[in-house]
Amino acid sequence: MKTIAIIDIGKTNAKVVLVDGEDFREVAARTMPNGVVNAAPYPHFDTEKLWAFILESLAALNSERPIDAISITTHGATVALVGEDGDLVLPVLDYEHDGPQALAEDYRAIRPRFEDSGTPVLPVGLNVGLQLYWQSKAFPDAFARTRWLLMYAQYWSFRLTGIAASEVTSLGCHADLWEPRRGRFSSLVESEGWTRLMPPVRKAGDVLGPIHHKIAAATGLAPDVPVHCGIHDSNASLLPYVLTRPAPYAVVSTGTWVVVMAMGARPVVLDEARDTLINVNALGEPVPSARFMGGRAFSLLGGKSGDLPASAIAEVFERGAMLLPSLPEESGPFPGRKATWTVAREELSEDAAQAVIAFHLALMTATCLDLIGAAGPVIVEGPFAANRAFLAMLKVATGRPVLAGGGATGTSVGAACLAAGGAPEPALVLVEEGLPQGAADYAALWRRLAAEN
Repeated sequence: MKTIAIIDIGKTNAKVVLVDGEDFREVAARTMPNGVVNAAPYPHFDTEKLWAFILESLAALNSERPIDAISITTHGATVALVGEDGDLVLPVLDYEHDGPQALAEDYRAIRPRFEDSGTPVLPVGLNVGLQLYWQSKAFPDAFARTRWLLMYAQYWSFRLTGIAASEVTSLGCHADLWEPRRGRFSSLVESEGWTRLMPPVRKAGDVLGPIHHKIAAATGLAPDVPVHCGIHDSNASLLPYVLTRPAPYAVVSTGTWVVVMAMGARPVVLDEARDTLINVNALGEPVPSARFMGGRAFSLLGGKSGDLPASAIAEVFERGAMLLPSLPEESGPFPGRKATWTVAREELSEDAAQAVIAFHLALMTATCLDLIGAAGPVIVEGPFAANRAFLAMLKVATGRPVLAGGGATGTSVGAACLAAGGAPEPALVLVEEGLPQGAADYAALWRRLAAEN
């Protein structure tokens, strides 16, 4: 395997990346914003715009370096309803649309228990089971035309090959559709009559088939290029460690969502009210997890990842400047809480404000790690791996080694592992930067104030 094309659909951005299958370097990439169409029948993803981007990118990248295989990774909480003709019977719902909540009370009566599904009750459309239940009631004629319910990564592999598949990392992503500990579809799938709409379960790395001949003609790819089933993006970040590292450890996958996953965790009772859940890794194993919209918060706050002067950090500690949870307030370990600055932002220097933001995100992450019983080193993947203030505070707050991934995103390399049939030993940098005296007291006070509010 020499060149693997990764189709990586994140909530904020979509990418097509070329990864060298021998040394796992990202050698080329094309990106585009992934927007939402705010039009009838509900806010939805612009799948045709994404499809055009995918085809154009595959063609352009293949002309630079011939593609030998395709692997796919996407955000979770998303499902496509596909008819017999292979077209969508309804647009792919944006999970941040609150329409499904109109039937939330009815849905709670039929959803599986948290103990069985590992899925907490979540706001807006974050539970795929609720999405499907709402669509079936609000659009019964369209829903009746559904042949396949495809999780998002498998929707794109279907479009590339014409072969429908189910896969556990997406089914197990707070969807209410899978029982992680038993490795089977949930009671909801059976009781709602959706079993017949679920394609056969395939492994994330399985080859579904070669690209469709029309795709080969449109892109110039060789007609025998294999397409792998695909994987949920946070699990793509986790996969290289699952394949190469002994437990215990925790992986913090950062992007729009900060998803914290603990391998070899201490036994704890998960609190579904605080956005903890059970994910399922690519080997089908249950993984205690927690999450919050850290990347979204970073963007809303105007966060920056550059180095900060010691004077800015000293200012924060001297003034006790903190950002208490939560932003956004609908999800994460402090749901329903509004973000509060203990010192007005406009009273701080810009560098000090950036330190407060980084420390807030680190302490939110540490809270998530505590909630799921994480043990061993903490590995940070994605954009926050370049934020030195975040890493330093995370080290203080956890009291454990923190290692930073070397790349801007771990999802592409993780997805490449599916096609390469193995994984590289991840390149990690031990975080050695310290914070001035008072950092531990700052972290302890933040936790106390967060617990009180």
